[in-house]
Amino acid sequence: MFKPADLFDLKQTEHAAIFTDCKFAWDALKKIESYIKTNLARGLQNKCDGVAFIGDDVSIGEGTVLEDGVMIKGPAIIGRNCQIRHNAYIRENVIIGDGCVVGNSTEIKNSLLFNSAAAPHFNYVGDSILGYKAHLGAGVKISNFKLFPGNITVEIDGKPFDTGLRKFGALLGDGAEVGCNAVLNPGSIIGRGAVIYPNVFWREVLPANNIAKNKAEVEVTVKRPRGN
Repeated sequence: MFKPADLFDLKQTEHAAIFTDCKFAWDALKKIESYIKTNLARGLQNKCDGVAFIGDDVSIGEGTVLEDGVMIKGPAIIGRNCQIRHNAYIRENVIIGDGCVVGNSTEIKNSLLFNSAAAPHFNYVGDSILGYKAHLGAGVKISNFKLFPGNITVEIDGKPFDTGLRKFGALLGDGAEVGCNAVLNPGSIIGRGAVIYPNVFWREVLPANNIAKNKAEVEVTVKRPRGN
């Protein structure tokens, strides 16, 4: 499930060429910077509701709305009919497809969002790929850098495989859902249609159409009056 086509419908991005010659989907992360340099056609067709900062090396498609306080540092390519909401921070080397949502106080760097992907509330997305209609709940963080030295590894056939990436957040397949306040640890791969429940700390691979949830039970007791 590590090939680009295993996770993503490549028809749901205008930037499918970035996956050319990628044996593993994460290899595209190594190419984002050079791809943008080659394919960036500077131009702003967006609407601003308020004041936004937009860097020099930025392209934004028609129908996209930037709300007050947005900062797009660039280089970045942003598609059509997106919502870039209040105080969103889009850093270096970001590709955002059509119909995407980048929400309030969300930060994105060196990442690719397929069409209709959503990171709508207080999210961090670093060195990651979000597939078609992938969705992050409020407060979801994608950790992209491990505490210990060395590249990020992914388990293949029971053995750690070096991705060649010092920074690698997550790959979310088409339609994947991640619940509020979940954390995806470096090198997480979430299959198509898979679901991660709120508050889960996830690492490594979740196959397509599987659900990851905490087993901890919630204790309910009778509320007793307290003395003055």
